Amino acid sequence: MPSSDSDLSSLKIDRSAGRAGFSRKSRPPRRLLLGIIALAVVAAAVFLWREKLSPRAEVQLATAAVISPADAEAILTASGYVVARRKAAVASKGTGQLVYLGVQEGDAVKKGQVIARLEDRDVMATLARARQNLRMVEADLNDAKQSLARQKKLREMNLVAQADFDAAEARYNRVVASIEAARSAVHESETAVEYTRIVAPFDGTVVSKNADVGEIVAPLAGAVSSRAAVVTIADLGSLEVEADVSEANLTRVFSEQPCQVTLDAYPERHYAAYVDKIVPTADRAKATVMVKIKFKSYDARVLPEMSAKIAFLPKEAGDPEENRPLLAVPADALAERKGRQVVYRIEDGRAVEAPVTVGRRMGGFAEIQSGLKAGDKIIARVDERIKPGSRVAVKAR
Repeated sequence: MPSSDSDLSSLKIDRSAGRAGFSRKSRPPRRLLLGIIALAVVAAAVFLWREKLSPRAEVQLATAAVISPADAEAILTASGYVVARRKAAVASKGTGQLVYLGVQEGDAVKKGQVIARLEDRDVMATLARARQNLRMVEADLNDAKQSLARQKKLREMNLVAQADFDAAEARYNRVVASIEAARSAVHESETAVEYTRIVAPFDGTVVSKNADVGEIVAPLAGAVSSRAAVVTIADLGSLEVEADVSEANLTRVFSEQPCQVTLDAYPERHYAAYVDKIVPTADRAKATVMVKIKFKSYDARVLPEMSAKIAFLPKEAGDPEENRPLLAVPADALAERKGRQVVYRIEDGRAVEAPVTVGRRMGGFAEIQSGLKAGDKIIARVDERIKPGSRVAVKAR
């Protein structure tokens, strides 16, 4: 029996030795792994913390836009209106009812063309009477002339008294004077008839109609229901632009200065012009001076009273008519990186580099020949803080 107990006791497992052996083999690899994981977590946390705390560069955005070179080179801009240098509100010098109107708005008229007529029965009757009176005194002229000739011969032969000769001569002079008076009456009546005929004073276009057939037309339009002007005519070949320039900016404007005119109705079309006249007086209420700008050429789309914007250009500026619209960005938006011109877009809060091809420089703008399209948003001003991948924030204006 003892022998068997000793044999069984020898079969027991020594657990303390096993724990110690296993611990010695497994603990070093576990610590190493935990250390590596801890270092990775700390590194990630530091990186994320630094990213969160690192300041963003504040920037403003600019838009790539199609502009006219003259817009970039302008030293002053102003607003004004297209006006006709020759314009007339055509009226009658007489008073009467309008019985004929031969034109409408937009009709072209020639100088001397009858465009309207007033009721003329009374003045035509007066003219007929004046002409009859002229015929009567002209008929007396022949008799008075022959009578004077007879009296003159008889007087030379001393067959009539001097008084008879003087009477014949006086009668002749009265008839001659009566003829002149009758002719003046005829001319006066003809003038009255002309006053009922309203004619165009120059070649032009009817821009407005102020009266209709049946209305009373009077020179001064004293009555409530009467009209003074029948139509308004403008010479569309004499169009110009009138603009008010502030007194403070008047030193930037000079005679013959090149300009570019853009109509609000056709913003895509630019017209070459120049300063024709600076009116030598100021508007006290507005503190402005009127400047008249003359077109070098224009088309039928330009009409009186259209609103316009005027860009006053430097003396050395090129002809605005030859300046085609260009895609441009502010010059400060460009930067040179590794020998090439670039701009920066913003994607996910970071600056992204975009290479571009740059053309001509125009004041504070630069032409972009390739790399951008109209409407693209870019960083407006690039400095040493802006690099590819830089964190940026758009600054509110």
